Amino acid sequence: MRATGVVRRVDDLGRIVIPKEIRKTLRIKEGTPLEIFTEKEGDIILKKYSPINELSSFSQEYVECLYNVTNLVSIVTDKDCVIAVSGTSKKNLLEESISEELEKILDKREIYLSNENKHTPVNITKKDLNETLASGVEIIVPIISSSDVVGALVLIDNTKNIDTKEDVIIAKVAATFLGTQLEI
Repeated sequence: MRATGVVRRVDDLGRIVIPKEIRKTLRIKEGTPLEIFTEKEGDIILKKYSPINELSSFSQEYVECLYNVTNLVSIVTDKDCVIAVSGTSKKNLLEESISEELEKILDKREIYLSNENKHTPVNITKKDLNETLASGVEIIVPIISSSDVVGALVLIDNTKNIDTKEDVIIAKVAATFLGTQLEI
């Protein structure tokens, strides 16, 4: 645990304000769910809650199946980082923070197809390690659960032979299925 040097008092309603600098650094916005943990020593730990991360092992199996069927790089993210990858090196992407470009696409709640309307491929993560991924055709579909965007399903084809209609349908079905798994 790292000390920030910031001290805040609990108000009469039991609330504590998280300083703006910390919210900005950790990308905590109004409405961001936080999970609360306590330790025996009396420490309270706040952690950003990711419902899709609850399904990380299931998501990993799912993207492996998608890759086996489509031969497209398959990625699942939550709103902060990559949680499952198949078809490319996991060590370069897994648990890396998603890019601001991808975050903006998720905020729009729309399907993004990089070869449509001259869209350019986006970096999936903040690091530029995925330049080889960004050169291919991408389909990005928001994963929605209980009307909230909880992450994204990304399919990437570096051969640029993506069958747009079929692969978009596959991506929609996969994202919808992952979203419904969170509601069960």
